[in-house]
Amino acid sequence: MVRKKGSLILCGAFLFVVWNALLLLYLWGRPPVGSLGEAGGGAEPGGKEEWGGDRGGKGGGANLAGEVIRLAEEVEAELDTQKKLLKQIESHRSLWAQRKDLGRRDTGDELETTVTSPQIVIPILVIACDRVTVRRSLDRLIQYRPSAKLYPIIVSQDCGHSETVRVIGSYGDQVTHIRQPDLSDIRVRPEHRKFQGYYKISRHYRWALNQVFNTFSHSTVVIVEDDLEVAPDFFEYFRALYPVLRADPSLWCVSAWNDNGRDALVDPGKAALLYRTDFFPGLGWMLLKDLWDELEPKWPSAFWDDWMRQPEQRRDRSCVRPEVSRTITFGRKGVSLGQFFDQYLRYIKLNGEFVPFTKQDLSHLVKEQYDERFAKEVYGAPLVRVEDLLQGSALTGTGPYRVQYSSRDSFKALARSLGVMDDLKSGVPRTGYRGVVSFLHRGRRVFLSPPDGWTKYDVSWS
Repeated sequence: MVRKKGSLILCGAFLFVVWNALLLLYLWGRPPVGSLGEAGGGAEPGGKEEWGGDRGGKGGGANLAGEVIRLAEEVEAELDTQKKLLKQIESHRSLWAQRKDLGRRDTGDELETTVTSPQIVIPILVIACDRVTVRRSLDRLIQYRPSAKLYPIIVSQDCGHSETVRVIGSYGDQVTHIRQPDLSDIRVRPEHRKFQGYYKISRHYRWALNQVFNTFSHSTVVIVEDDLEVAPDFFEYFRALYPVLRADPSLWCVSAWNDNGRDALVDPGKAALLYRTDFFPGLGWMLLKDLWDELEPKWPSAFWDDWMRQPEQRRDRSCVRPEVSRTITFGRKGVSLGQFFDQYLRYIKLNGEFVPFTKQDLSHLVKEQYDERFAKEVYGAPLVRVEDLLQGSALTGTGPYRVQYSSRDSFKALARSLGVMDDLKSGVPRTGYRGVVSFLHRGRRVFLSPPDGWTKYDVSWS
């Protein structure tokens, strides 16, 4: 596509030169003004009378001078038009050149690049309530933020907790503090009274996202919660992946989180490694306004994250996630009462190496390219037993190796044996893509996968 645009530029420049050459030849080959009337009217209506009759008279001389001036003005006007045309060609050339660094959309015969401004504003929405430790989250965001203008921090607070209000207020104009106005309890059925917190969180998310997209009129947002700490390249990561998310309709979010991101399960030497995942990760994630316009009318009253994982919302779309997480959670206290925190979350590794993602070609994440390479890598790996991995003596090298499951129970048993999270949501395993979970086990790359020929998730596995 870019080569075709370059050809159009050369063609436009060539036409510009040819046009001016023809214009000059036309003017030089034109008969002298005084002889136009000699042939009984010549080339112009009116003949001698039109041009002043007597060529030797004073009137003819005056008309000759006037005609020369008129022709000069016409030439000047034509040159101005050509200059404007050349400027348009130059501006289009610079615009087309930008496309090399952006995402692509499959158009059948080719991938059409999508233009986006490198100066797009990406706000960070911090969801807060009653944790004064929000200071830890805000301190890191402000420390690593490369530009306050390009990354405005909006702290949306529910609960009305006065001490948390003071903490957020202490940051002054470094953040924008907004407050959820409805602090009332939500009427729920009796068996859900213990889940009141989940209902309030869902209500808060809806209000806060409407503020970001409809009041502040942003086109995208990255959501973090008040118990998340970010990595040094957090902003770089989302800046680079924004055009990929916008260009590929098979993606619906970018997440900073790896659910199986414990130190022993990731490769710290491959901090630049990125994956597609069918499991909605959350915990520091980006979405576009178009997606919010789709989700907002049917936003759930509670348990919004599991609702996002349902096939009716996901619609076979995926997210991008990293090998090494760009966020960690330090909040054991919360409505989930520490679910998974002590067993998994506290051990998630936070990336400490700055990866210049904006200088990398990320087109390999586009679905068509990714799927072909992914299938070859997974199903080209040697199939081994879990016992071989656990004992390790029969295996050589760092892999990759493949371990196969065939049912919900076999997946859960293998996941527990290998130390990865074994729960499924709407049949999708955490970090799974096309049913495959990728991780390290004792320094070896392992794919926990369904048989070759997998077609869809079974929601009954949840």
